[in-house]
Amino acid sequence: MTSAEQTSVLITGGNKGIGLEVARRLGEQGWMIFLGSRDRDRGRAAADRLTGDGADVIMVPLDVTSDESVRDAERLVREHTDRLDVLINNAGVSGRGTTPADATAHEIHSVYDTNVYGPVRVTHAFLSLLETADHPRVVMVSGPGGSIRIVTDPAQPVSKMHELAYTSSKAALNMITVRYAQALPGIKFNLAAPGDIANRKYAATDMNRNTGSGLTITEATDSIIQLAMIDAEGPTGTFIDRLGAAPW
Repeated sequence: MTSAEQTSVLITGGNKGIGLEVARRLGEQGWMIFLGSRDRDRGRAAADRLTGDGADVIMVPLDVTSDESVRDAERLVREHTDRLDVLINNAGVSGRGTTPADATAHEIHSVYDTNVYGPVRVTHAFLSLLETADHPRVVMVSGPGGSIRIVTDPAQPVSKMHELAYTSSKAALNMITVRYAQALPGIKFNLAAPGDIANRKYAATDMNRNTGSGLTITEATDSIIQLAMIDAEGPTGTFIDRLGAAPW
């Protein structure tokens, strides 16, 4: 059971990449880390590494596309704490990059199931635990592909990424987050873009097929860490990258 002083956080997709680095950094702060992982073996391996470095970590089997898995995850977290201070909806998929002419509703649905419906499933399931915290925060991990201004800027690489599923899913996530923030003022809902959008700097991860450059994985998580650690007077309904406000 977490102590009254220990901050608790659930990170979806926490077994690798951005999610794992966020878990490492918050673990160093003494937080109780609930490490969500769809792959149990990878999740256990990641949790063991963090525990070996002194972090307080519990691996949570969690497939955000499954109602049953999300319910089981909520029950497991509740066995260890009576509140959840922070939820980081990080799990995401990039899809196959299919062009608009070739994209099908089925393919788009599979990406939305993780990137849009997944955060809704998890947020809904954990609302009661969040509402028990003194100043709960939810961080949704978005990206430049979720910004209409960025996608329509010819200078930005994402403007030439002609696909439907991933970018539209992140744009939907942005709107969903704003609507949560408006409707639930007792919880801080914010969006983080990993990296530096203006200067087109990103860390290499599985999500971008290791094509990112210019930032370390630690630098890429700065915006997520910042929003996870805001106090009760912090913002809600905002979208930031590591340099500050990100364009919608």
